[in-house]
Amino acid sequence: MRNNLRLKLLAIAAIALGLGLSARAGDLTAYQLIKEGNRYVGEEAKDQVVQIRSEKSIGTMTPTIWYVVYYDPDASFKATEVKFGAGKKMDVKRPFRVLEMASADKKLDRKKMNVDSDKALSIATADPLLQNLKLKASQMWLDRSEDGPVWRVRLWAAKLKNPNDDANIGEVFVSADDGKVTRRDLHIDRVD
Repeated sequence: MRNNLRLKLLAIAAIALGLGLSARAGDLTAYQLIKEGNRYVGEEAKDQVVQIRSEKSIGTMTPTIWYVVYYDPDASFKATEVKFGAGKKMDVKRPFRVLEMASADKKLDRKKMNVDSDKALSIATADPLLQNLKLKASQMWLDRSEDGPVWRVRLWAAKLKNPNDDANIGEVFVSADDGKVTRRDLHIDRVD
């Protein structure tokens, strides 16, 4: 009887631990996905990130579909892309990127990557122009600029006349180095 009870308690603990881990996996930030993506690329491509981007979020402000693009000297077009959904690997490709062939000099400077995706999103959504809007979705890119990596955060807000519809209200650019807003291109009039 005691062994049965112990086995049941062990099973419950294992299930609870598994649920906790799967919930955490869905909350992985972009920088955590770089480490996860390293498992699916060759040795020379590990940590050699040229771009991180997401798809538009659905039902939440935080995107769940992310792409991490690595500089890969062994790939035809010098790039390997790992796609994640809710923190889990969905696909690994060597994309056809003729116009934007990855090169070693286009890698993101890891020393200047101090602000992760979750923090960049909270900085962008805290913009005073957005305070009276109901934000519904976001899409993010981490790209290289002259001053280092910059998060480009595109935002959608509920329309005033039909709150079930959303409108693209523009973008906020956040430095990945120090978290300062470097530029805003917001059009809040689009919610009318």
